[in-house]
Amino acid sequence: MANTRIVTVGAPDDLGLRKVLIDGRSVGRVWSEEELKKLLTREGVEDGHPIRFLGEDGTCWPDHAWSRRAIGGIVVFGLLVTACLLFPVGIADSGDALTYGGRIAGFTILVVAGVEVIAAAAAVDFWELRLWRYSGVVVLIGVVITFLCSTSVVLLQIGERFTGYTLIAIGLLVWSSAVLVELAKCRAWKGLSIPKKITIGVIGSALVAVANLAYAQIYVPYVTTPLILSGAEFKEANQEKAGASMYVTAHLYVKNAGQVPVYVLGSIYWIHGGPASGPPEVKATDYKLIYDGEFVTPVGQVLNPGEEVAQDVVVEIKDPEKRGYEAIRAQTEVYVIRKDRMTMATDFKRANLEKPSFGVRCEQGDPPGAKSRYWTNISNSTEMLNVTRGRQRITVWRVDSGDWPRVDVHVSPPGQRISFVPNLPLQNREATERYGLSQVRGATAQTPYRELLEKARSTEKGESPSSSPPK
Repeated sequence: MANTRIVTVGAPDDLGLRKVLIDGRSVGRVWSEEELKKLLTREGVEDGHPIRFLGEDGTCWPDHAWSRRAIGGIVVFGLLVTACLLFPVGIADSGDALTYGGRIAGFTILVVAGVEVIAAAAAVDFWELRLWRYSGVVVLIGVVITFLCSTSVVLLQIGERFTGYTLIAIGLLVWSSAVLVELAKCRAWKGLSIPKKITIGVIGSALVAVANLAYAQIYVPYVTTPLILSGAEFKEANQEKAGASMYVTAHLYVKNAGQVPVYVLGSIYWIHGGPASGPPEVKATDYKLIYDGEFVTPVGQVLNPGEEVAQDVVVEIKDPEKRGYEAIRAQTEVYVIRKDRMTMATDFKRANLEKPSFGVRCEQGDPPGAKSRYWTNISNSTEMLNVTRGRQRITVWRVDSGDWPRVDVHVSPPGQRISFVPNLPLQNREATERYGLSQVRGATAQTPYRELLEKARSTEKGESPSSSPPK
């Protein structure tokens, strides 16, 4: 009797798996009576050997293999789907995100995708033999990650266009919620024992490090606003002879005096003649347009910090003695958008709406009086934003509106027209907050008309400019 081996079968666990011990040594786990007989045969225990059952007798085998494997397969499938969705996003952002924070987020997404793959492997163990003590904990972590990611995507989709990713996120949200309930029933966190002091120390240190990184590399760059300076000034004026046209040279410029690179989406300058006093005493309708045009080309030019774009334009004023101007004034205006929040997919395409060529026509949403239309698709600063926001399009119109021609800029999904109106900040909040789209009205240069005419008359004959003014 002293040499008789003691065989003990433990009580069923949450999934119906029963632990087998021989002489107090664990030799495996079994789901059914057939698996128990095979295990004892491999261990050299003869058939009919007495077995001690704990908790339940030898007739209690609650496992249902088909339902258990079906649940495990569903869990593995959901975790692998999450990983397959995260890997492309992480690869794209880790190498191509426009900001340091975006690239860090890309590497983080890659790590999370790797965790999902490991969780899928742990799910196979958890719903089969449970050879790894922490397999349930790893599965729980993977499902929680899926729940958080799908919830984030669904929340980010509020107010956005419905896309295929929205449907997938809703499906994963429902899946992860159901799996979390199942894991709670199985008490998947069992076996995890970490000293509280170590846990608090690790979590506290991680939170401090993450907070410092987020503040220095993400928050500060995000809230830093572009500083764009623009303006005009009059230079020399000359006239070949009395009664001839007067030529006035105006210097136009735009400079990035801040720390944020920008795209210049549109630029325009006006040369007006009118009263010497300005607003609010004088209305805009009291100024008569002499010349207008763009002075930053091509559309979409990058303006990095410290860079300046300047141009001298020569304005012809015909019959200067007959003009009743008290002063002439020059003013500039540019539209800029932050380069660290979006990327232009291609060069701007142009359509001349005054002289339509083959295949070019006015579209619904074109403003009345539009002379030309420029457009291009853009991608957001990160692939995750591309997933949630979908494709976006920038459209720039040059509009003829009498004495005050203007530039209209739209940032919207293709096929939609959401106008950027500088005087209505609430209407433009979305484009402003997302991409830093802003209008920069330059300083006004004004000079007395008679004084300018006298300087032009005093110019030596033959000193006329060689270039003609743009129109």
